[in-house]
Amino acid sequence: VQLQASGGGLVQTGDSLRLSCTPSGRTFANYAMGWFRQAPGKEREFVAGISWTGGSADYADSVKGRFTISRGRAKNSVYLQMNDLKPEDTAVYYCTASEYYSGILVKADDYVYWGQGTLVTVSS
Repeated sequence: VQLQASGGGLVQTGDSLRLSCTPSGRTFANYAMGWFRQAPGKEREFVAGISWTGGSADYADSVKGRFTISRGRAKNSVYLQMNDLKPEDTAVYYCTASEYYSGILVKADDYVYWGQGTLVTVSS
């Protein structure tokens, strides 16, 4: 079972990026999914989470109004649209999933499946 994250890159302050997370080996259509990030020398932190239906989402305060999490039409993939990027958004971004039907998971320990990460670098 793998989660393949992609879409990272080097951008400038104010630019946008769209991260994608596509699973292989099984379907995650009925799983809660999310994005976390880890900057150099810092702990992994929650960025955004979405319910298995796609009807509910939650965000870290630092990205509210700039980032949007969404699910694909078949609900098997998850995306993170990142607008107005800032240097402090520089990190490795990880997608994650876990079987959960009661809303959104915001703690890393609650997630079971993790992708390999994609690097986002925002230059000032």
